[in-house]
Amino acid sequence: MTEPTPRVRTRTRLPAAERRASILAAATEVFSETGFQRGKVSDIAKRVGVSEPVVFQNFGSKAALYRATLDHAVESVSALLHQAADTGRPVPEVLASFLDPAHLDRFHRPGAHGFLFADATALAHDPDLGEALRQVHQHLADMLAGLLERGRSAGDIRQDVDPRTAAWWLVSLLAGRSFRAAVVPDRDKVEAELTDLALRALLSRGDVGDGGSRGGNGGNGGNEEP
Repeated sequence: MTEPTPRVRTRTRLPAAERRASILAAATEVFSETGFQRGKVSDIAKRVGVSEPVVFQNFGSKAALYRATLDHAVESVSALLHQAADTGRPVPEVLASFLDPAHLDRFHRPGAHGFLFADATALAHDPDLGEALRQVHQHLADMLAGLLERGRSAGDIRQDVDPRTAAWWLVSLLAGRSFRAAVVPDRDKVEAELTDLALRALLSRGDVGDGGSRGGNGGNGGNEEP
């Protein structure tokens, strides 16, 4: 009796774009958990189920992959904020929810996008990454400036506020959180008051709406949602 021929299992090859997207998703997870310096390409490859050379074939270097994850994170945050505004929520309310200290604490935890931004800030003077990371922060400022311009057009943001200057002010507020966490006593109270001060300085009216910053969660419980 003839033995049946063993069935050979073939590995499905993903399309190039899908493979690249899966590597980027895994890299975002790894770098947001460990940061750039501790993040290993081998761990990223393992999560995707490919070899390390495949990762390098798609992105060239660990630094280039890290820059791509930061760009991806900014795009994700931008999409969430603008989608929230698209639902009809006023820009000040969207900003209040995003800048709420409780939300930002979750947003900056390991595993969340904010952890990536904090890590990038610490690497801004790295000779291999510095210029690219400055571009990423410029992208973040441009995103916030667009949102502020949108609010100004709707009459919710003061007309005498320059959106680009205000955007960099907000980026600086975010970037200073780790410093304040290390040196400021009564941090929760100070963070709430700083956020409230920033929002009130931008508003064309005297309140921050229902998504205010006084210790609430801005109406969401997720790590990334505004």
